[in-house]
Amino acid sequence: MGAFAGKTIVVTGSGKHKGLGQGILQAFADQGANCVVSDITIDAEAEEVAGELRARGAEVAAIACNVADAEACRALVAETVARFGGVDIFVNNAGIGFRMKPLLEVDPASEWDEVIAVNLSGAFYCTQAAARAMVERGKGGRIINIASQAAKSGFPHLPAYVSSKHGMIGLTRASALELGKHGITVNAVCPNHVTTALGARQNEYFSKLLGFASVEDYLANMAARNPMGRPGLPSDTAAACLWLASDAAFYVTGEALNVSGGEEMH
Repeated sequence: MGAFAGKTIVVTGSGKHKGLGQGILQAFADQGANCVVSDITIDAEAEEVAGELRARGAEVAAIACNVADAEACRALVAETVARFGGVDIFVNNAGIGFRMKPLLEVDPASEWDEVIAVNLSGAFYCTQAAARAMVERGKGGRIINIASQAAKSGFPHLPAYVSSKHGMIGLTRASALELGKHGITVNAVCPNHVTTALGARQNEYFSKLLGFASVEDYLANMAARNPMGRPGLPSDTAAACLWLASDAAFYVTGEALNVSGGEEMH
């Protein structure tokens, strides 16, 4: 049956192969959860992600949601409740991390506002919508924000991304204070670099910026600097989410958990 049999999890930004969202849903599907795949569009790739989860035995819905639109976030939660009867676990994973440019060259509209709208405002809209449904249902719940190592440390050429992820930690803490009385915990997971499709674009950009001869050399240097000898994997973040959503973590809320192989220690 699995530890999460009968539970329903929604993960935003989960319609891409090899992404953090897919990895999180795979882990919960293997533990019996109903899974909601959500992305800005439900295209052929998102349908494939949903199909792979069904092959693992999960009940799956695929629901489009532009998290920068508050009404779309409310609709995502409402459709999930209509389909499965409630939301037990909501993971704010959708994000933009590919707007890489020096601070002095960032365009306020297309490269600042867009990132903040998705990464931070989107997490707020979804947290509010999910929490309202959880409170109304009266059975508590788990909200997990996928932040980043960039929520703890600054990185060059990513001013909007770093700011949004630091802000996500503030949202996590503020939400946890208000929602605890309803049996809802709110926590963040802060992974180090993971080579998803987004991560691959960062690899190409920063390998050139830092003067490495190749992406492979850049990745080798990254691995050598990590105490555990490698960058992160989607399964590392998924394992942290499994624990935070479990009964064992009921008394843990408002935390920002580093999942970085020791690369980030505060």
